Amino acid sequence: MEPDTPLTPAVRRLLTCLLVAGLTLLLLVDIARPVLAGTLDGGLLQLLTLCFGILTALALFLPFQGPGPEVRAAIAALGSLALTAALLDRAPLEFSWGLLENAALMGLLVRTARRIPRPAAAVVLSAALSAAVIVLPLRGITGYDALSLSFLLTFMVGGAVGLGCYLRLLDARRARAVTQVRHNERMELARDLHDFVAHHVTGIIVHANAALIIQESQADQVRPLLEGISRAGSETLDSMRRLVRVLREEDHPAARPGEILTELERLVSAFSDQDVAARLDAAPEVRGARLAPEVETSVHRVVQEALTNVRRHAPGADTAVHLDLDRHGEDRRLRVQVRNAAPSARSAVPTGGRGGFGLVGLHERVAAVEGTLTTGRTPDGGWSVTALFPLLLPVEGSSS
Repeated sequence: MEPDTPLTPAVRRLLTCLLVAGLTLLLLVDIARPVLAGTLDGGLLQLLTLCFGILTALALFLPFQGPGPEVRAAIAALGSLALTAALLDRAPLEFSWGLLENAALMGLLVRTARRIPRPAAAVVLSAALSAAVIVLPLRGITGYDALSLSFLLTFMVGGAVGLGCYLRLLDARRARAVTQVRHNERMELARDLHDFVAHHVTGIIVHANAALIIQESQADQVRPLLEGISRAGSETLDSMRRLVRVLREEDHPAARPGEILTELERLVSAFSDQDVAARLDAAPEVRGARLAPEVETSVHRVVQEALTNVRRHAPGADTAVHLDLDRHGEDRRLRVQVRNAAPSARSAVPTGGRGGFGLVGLHERVAAVEGTLTTGRTPDGGWSVTALFPLLLPVEGSSS
């Protein structure tokens, strides 16, 4: 789960490019100001200020493959404060206050307030970065001007901290929403499992009663009944294993096992009734494949959610639902793919808005039945949702 507030990739790239361009402009200003003013008497400390601003900006953008965000924030804050202390007695150095360093420290401040997971560490590091920004004017300015600029920066620091805390709140809200979606998906899966386990247990009881009745008159028929009891018991235990630590609610209609293709045909037909060309293609071998009941409902849920997303994000796009068997040696799995073409007219905001959690729930449900789910854009600009589900062993004597 991504902690970021959901934004489209295009918006993310645009914001990143704008931020990089802004910091680059500030760097050019920092370089040009002393050259144009003829105040290149700062020597090594002035060059160190410029270099430290560049390093602080790199700490803001480079991936977190080295030091983590806490270490980067601490080094930036302490380094800036140390540099300010070193420049206090060097006045007047009019251009020793780096605009790039100032902006980069503000960016780190927003990130620290938003991303540092431990509240105590976030507060301490935010305070250190805030102090580093507020005292920056003291490097080369004295008197009332320095106090005025520091006072102004105090308000800017407050705004940066407020923005970071607001984004932190949005991230926490999104994390809670994702957790709730996963919980609801587990609850629904538990309801389905309860219904199907009851179905299996009923079959076991019927087979056992039949074996008791014919054990003397038709002893040769007892063995197939016992084998059916063993198989049904194994499948029931497999379903019950997935039910561990999952609660059940009572207000759910009973599901019907063994009718997955009929249900998918009905689902695709209802989708096609809304002026959208949709079709269901099922390979012949799929009709003989055996699925656990909870897998059947998961297949239905994947197709239903994928079609719903097509309606929201690609209205009017041709859609195909394809079912076949994926073979890797002796291992066979059911492959369910929902693929839509590029929409004829892409809307700015999808129906129902952005930021839904449908795919989060699908991943949770598919993983719960030991399947895999992959999604992605197709070469023609459409979208594809592909899920692989485990199959039950074929019944002895069947052709599947």
